[in-house]
Amino acid sequence: MKSAYELAMERLAKSDPAATPLNAGQKARLAEIDRVYQGKIAEREIFLRQQLEAALGAQKYDDADKIRKQMVGEKARLEEEREDEKERVRRKK
Repeated sequence: MKSAYELAMERLAKSDPAATPLNAGQKARLAEIDRVYQGKIAEREIFLRQQLEAALGAQKYDDADKIRKQMVGEKARLEEEREDEKERVRRKK
């Protein structure tokens, strides 16, 4: 006998076309997207950390705060781009 949770999950799976299992090509593409965006995030982080250290060394604290905010914003933007691209892959049949 199935629980109410299992029945609800089955109904949800039937109504959501994105819940279909991924094929090997899609899984490989998702992994590739993760690797690419991890690299992009690391690249920006290294670049901005160098700028941050230079600003702190020169005691430009306002610039340092701007750089910190830029780091957070760029990481969020890249993560959003990654998720958008992954969602496009998941939706393809």
